[in-house]
Amino acid sequence: MMAADEEKKAGEGGRLLGWVFRNLAGPPTVENAVQGGSQQARDLWKQDLERRKQWSREQRERKRAEREARRGE
Repeated sequence: MMAADEEKKAGEGGRLLGWVFRNLAGPPTVENAVQGGSQQARDLWKQDLERRKQWSREQRERKRAEREARRGE
């Protein structure tokens, strides 16, 4: 019988996977992910992130327009 603190939650994986994600894969959040390095590197990272978000917004809008066009036919 497993102890209460050893019971795994759904989607958590086993002991080995838990250890790998805790110790090798890093934290589950990206808060404060841009730290250290030069100011220029941080600025370039932020610009790249904004370009990626803009591309995603454009793709969603393109797909939405295509759906609307199919409905209008």
